[in-house]
Amino acid sequence: MSDFRTQIQAYIREQALPIDKYSHQPRLYQLATTLGEGLVYDDDVLYAAAWLHDLGVFIGHRPAEPSELAAWDNVAYALKTVPDLLHQWQFPIDKIAAVLAAIAQHSPQQTPTSLEARLLRDADILEQLGAVGILRIVSKVGRDTRYPTFAEALATLEQNLHHLPNQLQLASAQGLAEARIALLAQFIRAAQAEAQGQPW
Repeated sequence: MSDFRTQIQAYIREQALPIDKYSHQPRLYQLATTLGEGLVYDDDVLYAAAWLHDLGVFIGHRPAEPSELAAWDNVAYALKTVPDLLHQWQFPIDKIAAVLAAIAQHSPQQTPTSLEARLLRDADILEQLGAVGILRIVSKVGRDTRYPTFAEALATLEQNLHHLPNQLQLASAQGLAEARIALLAQFIRAAQAEAQGQPW
């Protein structure tokens, strides 16, 4: 029997560049399973989708040219690339379509059609709030074309605060979000106060 979980994890550990990209996958899977406590879902599907959903954001998988990167669809890349990888790792063939659906529907603007997709989507939204959300955005300043300065990072954090919480679907996710929302709001207020109206 294929140990596809070990192979998925080893592959992502190798491919996740910059190196800080790696921590999102194990944390996301753990968070999604926490949200799913007491619910009946396919853990193989959730595991594969959580670990592979961001394949297209890694250096070596995404374009290097800034103009191409600005138009890059990392989800489409993952949907194209993941099936062959899952076949290679002897992942159950009858579950691949469900993995792809969860990946396709994990973004906040999407409507999940399965519990696995809902768990992944809510967990990914939670990852954009609170202390983890702050670290993930601020770490990109100066190395990501979206965040040349702290001003753009702070604007994204504000957008996340105002638009993401009400998109959570699961009651368990809404409960976990409360402390993260409060912390993020406090951070934004403090950053704005300390800047005293000066540019970042």
